[in-house]
Amino acid sequence: MINLRLYLVTDDTLARGRPLPDLVARAVAGGVTCVQLRAKRASSRAMLAQARELLARLRPLAVPLIVNDRLDIALAADADGVHVGQDDLPCREVRRLTRPGFCVGVSVSTVDEARAAEAEGADYLGVSPVFDTPTKADTPAATGLEGLRRIRAATRLPLVAIGGINPDNAAAVRAAGADGLAVVSAILAADDPAAAARRLAR
Repeated sequence: MINLRLYLVTDDTLARGRPLPDLVARAVAGGVTCVQLRAKRASSRAMLAQARELLARLRPLAVPLIVNDRLDIALAADADGVHVGQDDLPCREVRRLTRPGFCVGVSVSTVDEARAAEAEGADYLGVSPVFDTPTKADTPAATGLEGLRRIRAATRLPLVAIGGINPDNAAAVRAAGADGLAVVSAILAADDPAAAARRLAR
C-alpha cells in the first residue's frame, strides 16, 4: 500500500516561477511520501509531459505519483494511481479499466460518500475540505475535525485529510483519525519546501 502520511498536491500557481519538479524534489527530501499531480488548466499534452517529468524524479526515490481526475493521463504516463472526485469517473469504472495494484483514491465529504467509495473498491479516501482553503474553488462546506471523526468511524480505509492543513493543526487532524495529510500551499508556497515538509512530517 502507498505511504500516504504526507501527501503533496501540486499547484503551478504557487510555484512563483520556480520549476515545479525542483519544488517537488525538495519537498520529498523533507519527508513527502506521495505526490498528486493536479493541473486543472493544463492541456492534455502538457499534463502528460508534467507527469512523465515528475515520474522521472520520483521513481528512483520510490515515491508514488497519483494523477488528479485524469485517468487517461495516469495510464499514458504509467503513474501509480489516480484520484477522482464525486463528479469524475466512478471508482468502479476506474477499477474495471486499470491493472491490479493501481491505486484509486476518492474525494469524500460525508459518511455516505465514504461508504459508497469503499464499496466500489477505493484504496483510500481524501476527506475534503477539513478546513476552508483558498486553493480550490467550489468545494463543499468544511467538514471540520468532527466530520473527519465521523468518516473515520464509518470506514476502515486510509483517510487523507485535505483543506487548510498546516503545522499548527496537523497534530489535531491526525488525532481525529487522518492517516495522511494532503497539503498544497503549506509546502509549495513556502520559501523552503523541504523545511515546510519536515514540520508537517513530524
